[in-house]
Amino acid sequence: MKNIFITGGLGYIGSHTCAVLIEAGFKVSIIDNLSNSSLNVLDRIEFISGVRPTFYEGDIRDKSMLDDIFSSQNFDAVIHFAGLKAVGESVEKPIEYYDNNVGGSVSLLIAMKKAKLKTLVFSSSATVYGDPHTVPIKEDFPCSATNPYGSSKLTIEKILSDLATAEPDWSISRLRYFNPVGAHKSGTIGEDPKGIPNNLMPYIAQVAAGRREKLQVFGGDYPTPDGSGVRDYIHVMDLAEGHLAALQHCQHNNGLLTVNLGTGQGVSVIQMVKAFERVSGQQVPYEIVTRRPGDIAQCWADPTLAKQLLDWRATKSLDDMCADTWRWQRMNPLGYSEG
Repeated sequence: MKNIFITGGLGYIGSHTCAVLIEAGFKVSIIDNLSNSSLNVLDRIEFISGVRPTFYEGDIRDKSMLDDIFSSQNFDAVIHFAGLKAVGESVEKPIEYYDNNVGGSVSLLIAMKKAKLKTLVFSSSATVYGDPHTVPIKEDFPCSATNPYGSSKLTIEKILSDLATAEPDWSISRLRYFNPVGAHKSGTIGEDPKGIPNNLMPYIAQVAAGRREKLQVFGGDYPTPDGSGVRDYIHVMDLAEGHLAALQHCQHNNGLLTVNLGTGQGVSVIQMVKAFERVSGQQVPYEIVTRRPGDIAQCWADPTLAKQLLDWRATKSLDDMCADTWRWQRMNPLGYSEG
């Protein structure tokens, strides 16, 4: 049984990936500082999988804690999710983003190197492509960033590239994924942002449930079919399966792998609202407001390389994304705070 160490494993994408890995027969250990997650997620993962992951409450910037953990267990690989992830917040708090995301990643790599642990799957982001000149986006497109969050991801990617060049015996996957949505089909785990959601789908769900009055659509004058921003929304379970596929690839290949995880389909904010209304049977009132700083008009993936190298592709539909989100919202109206 392979033993996997997952940073940020109680977060949205991390928790679903833990469930997928356990189902695939992996042993899972999690570190999370609970800054944007809940300890209740551990119970939910156990409920879904029948196995309770080993859990360490802590911050990956704590090098001595990482050293202790890595010396106490013999890990085969690390999947690195831990990080701050809100574009708008990163514009307001750039230092926090560089400290947490870049500083945390360097701390993790130092500890891995010390432990001779050289297999890593890194949770990157399509924000590293900046404002692309054309879509769909391929992995060889120029990289840039329009906000500090994207810059932090791009910096980590560069560090990993330099590391792979300097030490070819490392096996590193950089997964650039687009806009994760949805929830586990059981409705047991899902996206539970603290405070006002920064992401579209939980905000839509909270409006549909009557928890919030209306959705704010940031920008109605983009050069898109309906004026709202267009993104590649990918079901979180497809994304979790992508991490499993990358992990399996890393087990048999050294070097640096970089792939997009997306559907290859662009969906506008307004289209997503209409789809959610259709699937849920609820109205989602919205208003158009000014654009957010750091946002771009459109962004979706060319996922061909992931299919070729990982034998992975997204299988969940837009209706699946909406239905699973709505089930999670109805079963957990206040998120994990209800226990």
